[in-house]
Amino acid sequence: MNETELVRAASGKDRAAFCELYDMYRMRLYRYAFYKLGSREDAEDAVSSCVLSAWEQIEKLREPEAFPAWIFRILRAACAGILKEKIGRKEDLSDDALESVKASEEDPDTMVILMEALGMLSDESREMVLLSAVAGLSSKEIGDLYDMPAGTVRSRISRSMSEMRKVLEK
Repeated sequence: MNETELVRAASGKDRAAFCELYDMYRMRLYRYAFYKLGSREDAEDAVSSCVLSAWEQIEKLREPEAFPAWIFRILRAACAGILKEKIGRKEDLSDDALESVKASEEDPDTMVILMEALGMLSDESREMVLLSAVAGLSSKEIGDLYDMPAGTVRSRISRSMSEMRKVLEK
């Protein structure tokens, strides 16, 4: 089955189809949440919350083609909830993120530099870059999330990437 057929089947509460969709998206969801939250544990919690919520609500998804934007909208809300909870507990988000990045299996120096470059962007620009580069969403799918034309999304991502290049070239 292709993705659209899987979404239609999952909308009818076909667990196997939903599991296949999860397998298709799990790494993209995790990478986005990790870059957004800076912590493996928080990223795993956000993805778990997202997937559970998606399963509970999938029959409400009217357009199967909108699945990528829809599931990342749910994930963004899960990440926002975790950040809000951390702020409520007055945790130092930057130290938490930095420690998680340093502990990453990837090159920690590169990860720290990337996190710094992402930190230089506005919230909306950072989100668009993450959704594009990390989550792999198309400019149309990101535009659906932000209610803006795909061309505007491409322009904003291009400007953001240029800003990041300046930081990374130092």
